Amino acid sequence: MQFKVGDKAVYPAHGVGVIKRIESRKIGGTNQDFYVLQILSSGATLMVPTTGCERAGMRSLISDDEINSVYTILRSPGKVSHTTWNRRFREFNDKLRTGSVADIAEVLRDLCSLKGDKDLSYGEKKMLDKALLMLVSEISAAASREPIDV
Repeated sequence: MQFKVGDKAVYPAHGVGVIKRIESRKIGGTNQDFYVLQILSSGATLMVPTTGCERAGMRSLISDDEINSVYTILRSPGKVSHTTWNRRFREFNDKLRTGSVADIAEVLRDLCSLKGDKDLSYGEKKMLDKALLMLVSEISAAASREPIDV
């Protein structure tokens, strides 16, 4: 997948960013091209090799059909795991790192469901906030809407 300057892309565990430029750097004696991706939510800047960016999980914004799928996941009953909080945390964190919008929606749904049953740990609260931010920022960018309207 090729991106160009100005394109919006999603990078796992960071969220939506804008390709600011494409830079060439000498790595190990050979020139390699990198996308310079500025993450919208944090302002962080990432350098992602242009070759193999898909393997790293970088992808285009979701389509309208995928947005509808996200809303379907969020409306479905949550799957509350009754394992220890740290095992749940690891499982949810693994899902967030995939970069899959469906996985992020499942984490948000399941944490919201769990929150209705009991108090979340500090880490789970932060993860819920992160999943919500990642989903809202991607849907708002993909649908060209303000985050408040998502």
